[in-house]
Amino acid sequence: MRLLLFVSALLGAAGCMETFSGDQVLRIRASSDDQIDKLQLLETLEHLQLDFWLHPSNPALPVDIRVPFGSLQAVRAFLGYHDIKYSILIEDVQGILNEEKQEMISNQRRERSNSNFNYGAYHSLESIYTAMDDLAAEYHGLVSKLQIGESYEKRPLYVLKFSTGGPDRPAIWLDAGIHAREWVTQATALWTAQKIASEYGTDPSITSLLDTMDIFLLVVTNPDGYVYSHTKNRMWRKTRSKAAGSFCVGVDPNRNWDAGFGGPGSSDQRCSDSYRGPHANSEVEVKSIVDFIKNHGNIKAFLTIHSYSQLLMYPYGYKCTEPADYRELDTVGKAAANALTSLHGTSFKVGTICSTIYQASGGSIDWSYDFGIKYSFAFELRDTGRYGFLLPADQIIPTAEETWLGLKSIMEHAYLCIRQGFSSWKTLRKLWLEDHHI
Repeated sequence: MRLLLFVSALLGAAGCMETFSGDQVLRIRASSDDQIDKLQLLETLEHLQLDFWLHPSNPALPVDIRVPFGSLQAVRAFLGYHDIKYSILIEDVQGILNEEKQEMISNQRRERSNSNFNYGAYHSLESIYTAMDDLAAEYHGLVSKLQIGESYEKRPLYVLKFSTGGPDRPAIWLDAGIHAREWVTQATALWTAQKIASEYGTDPSITSLLDTMDIFLLVVTNPDGYVYSHTKNRMWRKTRSKAAGSFCVGVDPNRNWDAGFGGPGSSDQRCSDSYRGPHANSEVEVKSIVDFIKNHGNIKAFLTIHSYSQLLMYPYGYKCTEPADYRELDTVGKAAANALTSLHGTSFKVGTICSTIYQASGGSIDWSYDFGIKYSFAFELRDTGRYGFLLPADQIIPTAEETWLGLKSIMEHAYLCIRQGFSSWKTLRKLWLEDHHI
């Protein structure tokens, strides 16, 4: 074991990547609120350098933690002392990362030899941006690339616009990759872009949608973090902004929106992965989206893609009360989840953020809903913990395929609202079923 750790460390050092040799991901099952309190205490012990993949909230939900090799003994002792049960989800994080890296290298070789972009592989930011350029060139009458801002490190924030023309059209917003390490989300978004572009004119649903509405797709919301996750630290989550007087870097961009900012589920500690930032919209990546949405003024749906846990959520996260449109959002969400499940049998839990996962303040769909965009939903893609943020590349395509069915179901509902101008969601649902001969 020591030899394996030494070799992995050498390989990481050679590539200037942080290594995770011997790190394990533990799944913890609390049996009481008292044990949840103990796990929340564990979360505050910074010297252990624990990486909570799923945070402690209530005994009904698991808690997943990446534990550094050097902290394993202490964590196991803590859990044993408090009689908290756990199992090992990932035996050696670095082993999975080595496999992931080798697969990326092999894919790069294949792409160089046949000049075909592989949507079933993980790619660098440069490669993703090139693929976006190629889509815009191939489908130039339908797809255009817009820059809506730039990141802290001056990387462009590129949005793909799908439109059949016409001014001031209603639109749908879709983004992915707000958390850097959630690589399946950026890959799913890029596959989705290709799907929309290539099937306009042949798929009746896509065609009717784009004949009425525009779609704006931000494939990589956090480009600085994404690059850093490829070049320095695969587990990086936040942005890469810096603050004077602090050696800690970055803000959690999904705790930085002006929606219950600073409330539960966010941290005021700069080194925390859930650090909310000094003020709402402090991150230029977040502010760029906010400004774009406000300036557009006619966004009808706001959809954001995260991983992992297989959840489809709607507001609220910053408070544990149901939104005014609870009945409609729950119905639309369950219909989307059913559509998603119909392809590969992947099950998704539907509900408010607070009820399905945990209370989290400063999130994007809470902001968009409060801004007036009724159809605000967040997807947490595969899986439920076997791989977590390290989903193998061979699951990208099936993940994207099923996610598209869920996205399309919500988009179709928004489209019917525009087409019919009805306020009754029950009437809209009846029309949707009729349109699909159900």
